[in-house]
Amino acid sequence: MKILIINAGSSSLKYQLIDMDNESVIAKGLVERIGTVDPTTDLTYTWGDKKIKEKHLKKAKNHAEAMSVVLDVLVGKDRQDAEYDLNEGEPHLVNTGVISDLSEIGAVGHRVLHGGEKFTASCLIDDTVIAAIEENIPLGPLHNPANLMGIRACQEVLPNVPQVAVFDTAFHQTMPPKAFRYAIPNEYYTDLHIRKYGFHGTSHRYISARAIELLKLPANSRVIICHLGNGSSLSACVDGKCVDTSMGITPLDGLVMGTRCGTLDPAVVEFIANRKNMTPTEVLTMMNKKSGLLGLAGDSDMRNVTARYDAGEPEAKLAIEMWAYVLKKYIGSYAAAMGGVDAVIFTAGIGENHVRAREWAVEGLEFMGIKVDHERNVNARGEAKISPDDSKVQVWVIPTNEELAIARDTLDLATTGKVR
Repeated sequence: MKILIINAGSSSLKYQLIDMDNESVIAKGLVERIGTVDPTTDLTYTWGDKKIKEKHLKKAKNHAEAMSVVLDVLVGKDRQDAEYDLNEGEPHLVNTGVISDLSEIGAVGHRVLHGGEKFTASCLIDDTVIAAIEENIPLGPLHNPANLMGIRACQEVLPNVPQVAVFDTAFHQTMPPKAFRYAIPNEYYTDLHIRKYGFHGTSHRYISARAIELLKLPANSRVIICHLGNGSSLSACVDGKCVDTSMGITPLDGLVMGTRCGTLDPAVVEFIANRKNMTPTEVLTMMNKKSGLLGLAGDSDMRNVTARYDAGEPEAKLAIEMWAYVLKKYIGSYAAAMGGVDAVIFTAGIGENHVRAREWAVEGLEFMGIKVDHERNVNARGEAKISPDDSKVQVWVIPTNEELAIARDTLDLATTGKVR
């Protein structure tokens, strides 16, 4: 079965078409500037060894029109406004088709940010599920409305194809109350559902299962997963199930990230608001979009901050030191919470690709039995063990694959009605 994976943002639509017979990616791409004031919409589309960047696309006023664009390129339908630039001279039309018609798409899987407490697993989408996603908009005000636009767009253009929702928060629903509750009056939990939810759950779930399989871990294994990118989160997993995670009711909590500040005293919000004549919303926007590495070093890209660190810039040095310090504190606290740790896994953009960041993250943790072999770390490609053989704790790099995790759930639900 061929499954289409959709990750809809407020003005973008990312997609992959996966052949589940061999779990291979047939085509993938991104539609940008949907419904914005820009006069055109952009499309990036990759299939086989080819890639196009379409800059002359008629404006997609909404996600339904963007979905029509995606389906057109998948079936190779030419459009009068399309000029494909393959970096082979002048833009020209090419055949982009990878399927003969839309009937080859057996199901659609949607990434949905916030499922609240109602969803502990992926599910087939119906009116009840859509209503529940709408109810969780206050918890995911930026993402849930966009996710709903993607769902409704697919329902409009693929009305008879099963649609599946895969929730970013679902994996973390196995946390016990002592981990997910906040020490505030009970009414705020019972009335407003204020608690820790956690995010990047699809990635953490994929890595958790893969680590048990790849490392041949025993029952009740204790694994710390470090999903490190522009947005970063940790999870503590016992026997493959999450018992704690670093992000909270929103993705702002936890680690120092590209533009997010991570954990701080909540009274800082009121203090800044009063002294700088800002609203609480403006302060939170600053903490989400102008803080973290960007706020400390003036750049949110770890590669650029590292280069400036090497050049001796004090702001970059502080940013790197804080990034690593907070991360190490979380690793230590999760080991304590689980009564030990069997493996530490690095994944996502920084975790998979930044050699020195992995070493910074565990430097000084030798007393816990966590060590990294420098040569193994430097040469790590794909799934790779980077700890020495005498390390009590295994340290690995395992690339994440959220789209494949979504596709597997979608296949299960479309064919059997339940997730394995």
